[in-house]
Amino acid sequence: MLLVMDQKATPEEVAAVVAAIEARGYSARPIPGGERVAIGILNNKGPVDAAFFLGLPGVRDAIPVTRPYKLVSREFKPEDTLVQVGDLSIGTGALTIIAGPCAIESESQALTIAEQVKRKGAHLFRGGAFKPRTSPYSFQGLGEEGLKILARVREKTGMPVVTEAMDFETFDLVEHYTDVIQIGARNMQNFSLLKRAGRAKKPVLLKRGMAATIDEWLMAAEYILEGGNPDVILCERGVRTFAHHSRNTLDLSAVPVVRKESHLPIITDPSHAAGRRDQVIPLSRASVAVGAHGLMVEVHHAPDQALSDGGQSLYPDQFERLCRQVNSIYEVFK
Repeated sequence: MLLVMDQKATPEEVAAVVAAIEARGYSARPIPGGERVAIGILNNKGPVDAAFFLGLPGVRDAIPVTRPYKLVSREFKPEDTLVQVGDLSIGTGALTIIAGPCAIESESQALTIAEQVKRKGAHLFRGGAFKPRTSPYSFQGLGEEGLKILARVREKTGMPVVTEAMDFETFDLVEHYTDVIQIGARNMQNFSLLKRAGRAKKPVLLKRGMAATIDEWLMAAEYILEGGNPDVILCERGVRTFAHHSRNTLDLSAVPVVRKESHLPIITDPSHAAGRRDQVIPLSRASVAVGAHGLMVEVHHAPDQALSDGGQSLYPDQFERLCRQVNSIYEVFK
């Protein structure tokens, strides 16, 4: 249930309502708004007596929450969440483009790509320091050395950096070096990792699992918000289907559905969805047309020599064309 306070409710009245909620064994989550404060009631095992709370001073309305996810829903927070990363606001107002190689291979490789993607239109730099791979014999990433390279990329280019935290053991290390912590598709329902992400002091980019429903994806985000971290960016990266013309199927319909259901920003990852370079630009255009707040795209200056996913990585000149086209589309729908 969501309690909406009167516009003139005092801080003392808000505190009294929070105390009344907790006295009944529930958890209270105040949600400041533009004009008034709302208070979410969480951890109730059954129906909540709305009449009791409506009788408290300062309470204007009691709204039942029908979704299994609460904190991520628009019923709890109607206005869009803006996730702040440095000087960037991810959510509304501008299209956010994240670009870089699948994996950090060396400092020279990372800086070469970072300088090119920044010049051509990227706002954040992505690159994997720890690489979860299907085969145990494939390149697994540089680990902490890769994180240190990402930090040097940020220092030299000014771009915030995004990388994946694969497990609980290395989460602290990733949080220390990065600006946005990615939770990958394979870890979308790694609940201990999600709880740790809820305690993080940095934004989390949560990818959709390869066979996850939208409800399951939003419930995974709920774990992070419930832990106290409100800065979550959702990333649609393709789901597994019967198709063979691409690695996965980018679920473009998920974007307007999530924007209707949740206040969290949503981006897409057309590179991992397609698995093929020639599909990335068309899928990027389509993502922006259906309302994505941003894109995460793989770019490599020498993809034929890449240690990971070179076949889906754009050349820098292709990335420049992508940025030009998607920004034009974004301006139309803005």
